[in-house]
Order: sequence, then C-alpha cells, then structure tokens
Amino acid sequence: MALLYDGLCTFEFGIVAEIFGLPRPEFGDQWYSFTTASCETRALKAMGGITVRTSGGLKDIERADTLIVPGWRGKDTPVPARLTAAVREAHARGTRLVSICSGAYVFAAAGLLDGRRATTHWRYAQDIQAKFPAIRLELDRLYVDEDNIYTSAGSSAGIDVCLHIVRKDYGPEVANVVARRLVMHAHRQGGQAQFIDQPVPVDYEADRLSDTIQFARENLDKPHSVASLADRATMSSRTFQRRFVALVGMPVGKWLTQERLSRACDLLESSGSTLPSISAAVGFGSSARLQYHFRKVYGVSPGEYRKRFSAA
Repeated sequence: MALLYDGLCTFEFGIVAEIFGLPRPEFGDQWYSFTTASCETRALKAMGGITVRTSGGLKDIERADTLIVPGWRGKDTPVPARLTAAVREAHARGTRLVSICSGAYVFAAAGLLDGRRATTHWRYAQDIQAKFPAIRLELDRLYVDEDNIYTSAGSSAGIDVCLHIVRKDYGPEVANVVARRLVMHAHRQGGQAQFIDQPVPVDYEADRLSDTIQFARENLDKPHSVASLADRATMSSRTFQRRFVALVGMPVGKWLTQERLSRACDLLESSGSTLPSISAAVGFGSSARLQYHFRKVYGVSPGEYRKRFSAA
C-alpha cells in the first residue's frame, strides 16, 4: 500500500506504482496487490498539476503488509497526529514500513526512527538531524533496512530499495526481471554513495567509459587494472582514473570489487556452484579472497549468505 498526501511527489509515487502496482502476468497470481490510502478524504493535488484520489483511507492501513511513503510534502510541514498514530500502530502489528526520500519525515515524526539507523536525501540531512537527533542518520547509503523499516535516499534510490524488497520477497531472478523491464542495473548495494561531488564527464568521454565499464562487467573473471582499462578507453591512466571517479563515484579498484561481490551474490543465491568456482567466475581467483571481501562488506561469510538468500 502507498500512502498518498496533498502535494504528492509524483516521481516517487510513480516508482512505487511501477514496481508494485504494474500487472506482471509472467509471475502469475503471486504478485503484490497494490492499493493506496490517505489521511485526507478530499481529492489530492500532486506535483505537475494533477489531481489524484486514493482507493482507501487510514483505516485500510490495518490490512497492509507493506506501507510505503513516497516522499512528503515539505520538510517544514507537520505530519498530522492521526497519521503518525496510524503508522506507529502499523509498525506494532508487524507491517513493513518503507520511505522514499523525504518520506522519512513521516516515520521520524512518529518516533519510529529514534535509536535506529536510517537515511534520507542528503539535502534534508541537516534539517532532519536537528529536528530528530536520536536518529542514527547514515548518508553514505542509498537505503537502510533495519527492524522492518526501510528508508531510502534521493528519489531514484527509491527504485533501489523497492528492488531490494522484491529480492527479499521473490528472490534475485524475479528482481532481475523487474529491473530489466525498468532498464536499470538489478542490484545497487545500499551502501553506495548518494552523490558525486565531481563534474560529469563530457558526452564523448562518458561513451568511451560506458563501453569500458560494460566490457569489465561482462568479463569479471579476467584480470583488470587501471592501465588495461585506460588503454581500452584510449585514455591515459591518470585521465581515465579521474574521469572514472567523476562518472561512477569511486576508484576503479573499489568499483571492480563491488561488481565482483554483486555478481557473487547472484551466483550464491541462484546457483549451486562451489565457492572456488564462484571465486574464479567473478575474478577473485581464490575462495580466501572471496571470503575476505565478502565478510568485509557484508559482515557474513558467503556460506552464511547463501543459507539466508538462496532461491532453493
């Protein structure tokens, strides 16, 4: 269920409706049942000059397994007491709560983020921390999953947290199908940085970098270095590294490790391959290296991860 409000952020709501509300006959009758609710009974104005009506009210939240707040109408706009009460009651019942961007203000006003890790758009960080100092705000994350409360950063990070939920509910193969339909990468880790404080490369350089990035992604089992990738992009190593960081937001080595770990997660979830074969397939070479990087990033071993998330 999506919670709508006057001043609705249409992009954030569109993300939720696209992922959870779009008919997906390829998955049969097992897909989500998508509804909307509001604490206001009148027609709601939304960004872009449109008007919307919900299919239910606050009382209908009692039937929701998941409640998503796609943004909020303003950082200085109080959240109605009847809404914060409904959200607290939903959480107490075990309802999964999800916020996109400024939607974190609703959960914060309800007191549900006190003492918990959470994130929001970096533009709201100073304000929300000042108003709700008990929140353990983590701005180096695209989304945070803690205690059945999911918070996400800027608008597009809402896609990431929604795909994360699909992965948890239906597994990686289904999440990959949804991501392909969205024409986006299937799995960005929640810990990825929110924004890049460098200029975006000019178009022709971005094209060369994109081709090189795609090549590396499709050949993770092979050794790569700044020099070899720079040569493929017909740039000097220094220029390539600088432009790569500007485009991707992290150095080449760190990005390669992240891509290899992401691919290893897919294989652990969807295949019965042994750790040595997975290590070789993603370019770590040895099980020990895979184990080291996996524990460093995820805090668990590959074997423990497989037990939790294997499609089997």
